Amino acid sequence: MRKLVYPIGVTLDGYIAGPDGDLGFFPIDPNVVAFLAERHPDTLPSALRERLGIAGETRRFDTAVMGRGAYEPGVRAGIGSPYAHLRQYVVSTTLADSPHPDVRVVAEDPVEWMRGLKAGDGGDVYLVGGGRLAGTLLEEIDEIVLKVYPVVAGSGIRAFDGRFSPTGFRLVGSETVRSGMAVFTYERDIAPEGGPSSP
Repeated sequence: MRKLVYPIGVTLDGYIAGPDGDLGFFPIDPNVVAFLAERHPDTLPSALRERLGIAGETRRFDTAVMGRGAYEPGVRAGIGSPYAHLRQYVVSTTLADSPHPDVRVVAEDPVEWMRGLKAGDGGDVYLVGGGRLAGTLLEEIDEIVLKVYPVVAGSGIRAFDGRFSPTGFRLVGSETVRSGMAVFTYERDIAPEGGPSSP
């Protein structure tokens, strides 16, 4: 079965963007870009992949899933197909039509839709975000790649925004980038039947 993976950049206090969706305050330097290009090239927008000379087949993912809040800033900037190297979906009940023919709008129940997507053939699914969609799909997320940047935002959009639903994950990998970004990889903690997923 395909995995739903949430690779997300966060501040030290757990925000993925400013209150208005701004990402410009994240300290992204050449060390960070080189790390992402080497370890997570599928998660880079197509335009950046081209500038970095990343071409050809994808390594892990073949599908990108976004919420409207994560998708629309690119549309306003004239980028209607941000992940052209992947199949692209925007989960939204308020976006009537897709602004781009390569991006499909999903208006149905996102959890049931994601279960069907994961059951199909293909590579893993890249959950782009944002926080509300991640919170809605929490029970379907199999892996989280948390890229922690050395900055505090104070306020903004959280990595998960949803109902109170404690869900256990286990740390399976960690590494640091020279600029100070730390990367933690977590996999869903499968609990024994009848028991909690974490202590």
